[in-house]
Amino acid sequence: MKDFSNIQPDRIIYKNNSFFVIEDAFPVSPGHLLIISNQIRKDYFELTESEKIELSSTIKKAKELIEIKHQPDGYNIGMNCGESAGQTVFHFHCHVIPRYKGDMENPRGGIRHCINGKGYY
Repeated sequence: MKDFSNIQPDRIIYKNNSFFVIEDAFPVSPGHLLIISNQIRKDYFELTESEKIELSSTIKKAKELIEIKHQPDGYNIGMNCGESAGQTVFHFHCHVIPRYKGDMENPRGGIRHCINGKGYY
């Protein structure tokens, strides 16, 4: 199973009891971060209740880290849960993706664009 257990320590920009944060190796936009579980959990649904609670504060911390270097106009926060949802690394990770005015012609629909033709409604 491909996972994030071999991340080099110098890539970790923040760590708490349940998660660590790194810059995405293939960023969608400037400042794109990944929140990764310290314990290997397949996806969000395998997190413990305490990890789910700590995830909320970790997302807030990731936003603060992004805003040290960047001034985004919005965010997409996403998790792929299962192969059919596009998950390729089966170790929980949450994308915190800064969004900037003009980064796409019409952002209406946001993550609904993951299914072709469903973004605009």
